[in-house]
Amino acid sequence: MKFKKPKIIKKKVFSDARGTLQEIYRKKDFSETFIFSLLVSCKKNVFRGLHFQKNKQQAKLVVVASGKIIDYCLDLRRKSPTYLKLNKYKLKKNDILYIPRGFAHGYLALENKTKIIYFLSQYYSKKDESGINYNDEILNLNFKRNIIISKKDKKNISVENFKKKFKSL
Repeated sequence: MKFKKPKIIKKKVFSDARGTLQEIYRKKDFSETFIFSLLVSCKKNVFRGLHFQKNKQQAKLVVVASGKIIDYCLDLRRKSPTYLKLNKYKLKKNDILYIPRGFAHGYLALENKTKIIYFLSQYYSKKDESGINYNDEILNLNFKRNIIISKKDKKNISVENFKKKFKSL
C-alpha cells in the first residue's frame, strides 16, 4: 500500500477470555520499512508537536495503546495539493494511523495514562529536527483547554518562517 496522505488503518482486534490480540504492522502492506519504535506515555492535556525532520523525513505508524488522542498532521510537501493543510484525527485505543513522509506531526492526549506506540522509518536526527508552532494562527487550533507543552515545542517556528526557511521539503 502506498498512501499519499495520512490514513487510518483498520486492523481486526481479536478478543477472548484471555484478552485481545491485534496485528499492527506487516512489511508487505507498506511501501515504507519501519526501523525503530517508541512508546510514549502522556498525562491528560499534553500536546506534543508539531514535529518534523528536514533531511531524514519519517513516515510513521501511530498506534494508540491506551487512552484517546487528537492527532494532527500538517502537510509540508510543497508540490502536494494539500500543502499546509492540517488533517485532524480522533483516535482511541487500538486505532492505527499511517503518516507518510513530509508531514509535521503532533497530538493532544485526551486522557491520563494515554500510551502511544510509534513505528518510524528513520532514526531521530537532532540536526534535522524542527517543528511548527502549535499556536500559529494559520493553523487555527484554538485549544479550549489548558494544555501542557514542553519549552522546546513552545519555540517551534511559525508557518511563515517554515515557508522561508525550508524551500524544498
